[in-house]
Amino acid sequence: MSGYHVAVVGATGAVGRTMLRVLEEREFPVASLRVSATARSAGRVVTFRGEPYTVEETGPATFEGVQLALFAGGDGASARFGRSAAKSGTVVIDNSSTFRMEPDVPLVIPEVNGHALRAHRNLIANPNCSTITMLMALAPLHRAVPVRRVVACTYQSVSGGGQENIDALLEQTEKLLAHRDLLLGRPEADQVEAVTGTPLPLAFNLLPQWRWMPGGVTEEEHKIVHETQKILEAPVPVSVTTVRVPVVVSHLIALHVEFSGPLPVERARALLGAAPGVELVDDPERGLYPTPLYAAGRDACLVGRLRPDPTVPHGLQLVVAADNLRKGAATNAVQIAEALVRDRLLSPAPR
Repeated sequence: MSGYHVAVVGATGAVGRTMLRVLEEREFPVASLRVSATARSAGRVVTFRGEPYTVEETGPATFEGVQLALFAGGDGASARFGRSAAKSGTVVIDNSSTFRMEPDVPLVIPEVNGHALRAHRNLIANPNCSTITMLMALAPLHRAVPVRRVVACTYQSVSGGGQENIDALLEQTEKLLAHRDLLLGRPEADQVEAVTGTPLPLAFNLLPQWRWMPGGVTEEEHKIVHETQKILEAPVPVSVTTVRVPVVVSHLIALHVEFSGPLPVERARALLGAAPGVELVDDPERGLYPTPLYAAGRDACLVGRLRPDPTVPHGLQLVVAADNLRKGAATNAVQIAEALVRDRLLSPAPR
């Protein structure tokens, strides 16, 4: 069969491993596969379609003969190799924040602004996981009645910070459960640090676990605001507070939305129920509403708890949850690749 020569950069991380799984599950036409990561991970073995692949250290040679490169790692590899790989003819889909706000780089959620792919110059950015989750719920409503303002509160799982965060949460949980007196009392920071190795553990805690920017804004909050406006191609005001919660996988976002005109709950429910990539889970009396655990392992964004917001004109409140490793990262990147293939924006490998 014809297919594509594909590289996955950052193949040993949580997102990279999920990318390999999603490529396999969705039967993306991979003619050949190259997997790479940092020097520390070089030599490890990952599996794709039942076959072992040895991880190489990412370098210029990684992209030789590669038509499609999925970058699953952090900003470092993307900054070093993203543009050079694109200039050499490889189509790069980058999951880091390196290129998202560059004017010549499309920032794409296929169900929301897939048309932006037509302008790509071999470099395409995957949005932030929370931006994807939020806009999968907002975009179908915004197309019907333009959004005037959004207030968002995110509850983000530790896997958004990588495998190290997952390991830290599990280890800290075990240690704190062995010292339950700390959880039931009023522990001092030095007592917590003595048990967990940090005065601000992920376990049994809520943290603004991102780099601080001027004005007391976190880097994550900054990303969500500006990425939303770029994707929607509109200066929608967004006020957001991001919180890291002690959950392994999936993000949940509470949205308080003011629209420019009336949008009754039943119409909003119908729009979301018909939106691609969205699953309406909105029957609280039967115990059906979005939760991180229910969203884990799925590609759909779960939307529910739709209700009027009586504090503003034309207000609506809702909750959305999505697996941040899948739709928030790996699945969205693979969907971009599928759209490139479908629209003949990526040529297959020679037979």
